[in-house]
Amino acid sequence: MPIFAFFMKNKINWDALGITTSVACAIHCAVLPLLLTSLPVFGFDIIRNDFFEYSMILLAFGVGLYALSHGFRKHHRQPLPLAIFTVGILFLFAKQVWHSLHIWLLVPAVIAIISAHYLNFRLSRMYLKTTTGDCNH
Repeated sequence: MPIFAFFMKNKINWDALGITTSVACAIHCAVLPLLLTSLPVFGFDIIRNDFFEYSMILLAFGVGLYALSHGFRKHHRQPLPLAIFTVGILFLFAKQVWHSLHIWLLVPAVIAIISAHYLNFRLSRMYLKTTTGDCNH
């Protein structure tokens, strides 16, 4: 089955996926320094792999933007989740620029991104409770 057909046939909770990718990113950022210190022993050198880091940030951005824009356009029209998400993504990019502040920028980034998805989820659910039917789009 083509991937497009899978997404058309099955409903996906994009906020849950956004929260999951944000948590995965946080785990990655917390565990990676521990693993990185042992990788040279095994002959791997990915300490400064900016491509991977930026790819993870762009993945979180793409999933998050889709989920939040869907909630905004189809349900609640509240810009606050998008604003909080934007701040979180900016913090993620900032941690790539200022490596010495990595943890100080990572923690608020993850909190902001997860909060944006949660707020979007709650606002969408409140909208669906006040209208008839379910989200069939």
